[in-house]
Amino acid sequence: MSIKNWPCQQQPREKLHASGAVTLTDPELLAILLRTGIQGRNAVALASDILNQCGSLRALFFSSPKQLHKLPGVGPAKSAQLLAITELSRRYLREQLVSGNALTDPTSTRDYLISLLRERKREVFMALYLDNRHRVIADEVLFQGTIDGAAVYPRVVAQQALSHNAAAVIIAHNHPSGISEPSRADEAITRRLRDALALLDIRLLDHFIIGEGRPISLAERGVL
Repeated sequence: MSIKNWPCQQQPREKLHASGAVTLTDPELLAILLRTGIQGRNAVALASDILNQCGSLRALFFSSPKQLHKLPGVGPAKSAQLLAITELSRRYLREQLVSGNALTDPTSTRDYLISLLRERKREVFMALYLDNRHRVIADEVLFQGTIDGAAVYPRVVAQQALSHNAAAVIIAHNHPSGISEPSRADEAITRRLRDALALLDIRLLDHFIIGEGRPISLAERGVL
């Protein structure tokens, strides 16, 4: 049945305006984004099919364009909408860090790093550069591949920190295996970077490891 034939209070858009977005189900919210369905499937039914095929909202919004095009009813226009909303959410999280304090709002820091790193298929090492009020000036992916002592160069991290006139740095990398527990190499790299940056009067505030679940903070573990 077409959504237009549903009782007004059950139509996703009207329900959102009347009761707020929080009252809608995942398929209803996704249906508003998709706007239209396909032959034989209204937008809510199509949204439900897409979520079932992906397995989760997270998997949907971290899908590549190629993966999105394989989903039922998702062509170039709808895949562009899905990719756009994912990027908007990342930019919102980054804006929170730019306007706030990365140390007093660790949840925003973790959420932003998760949005950037969790779904990567390869290991990625990145840095957040902060001013003296611990607001984010810039963030950069510095290294890709297997993150070990030979792959991460303190000189590069230090050079970039100086180029951004950073007073402090937060580093992070992901574990594609999903296991967040730090290795000895992770701890060794953290100490090397801490010592190298300290020579330039730049503080290494934390090293986050992104896997499944809550990211691991090496500062909380006492490594820093």
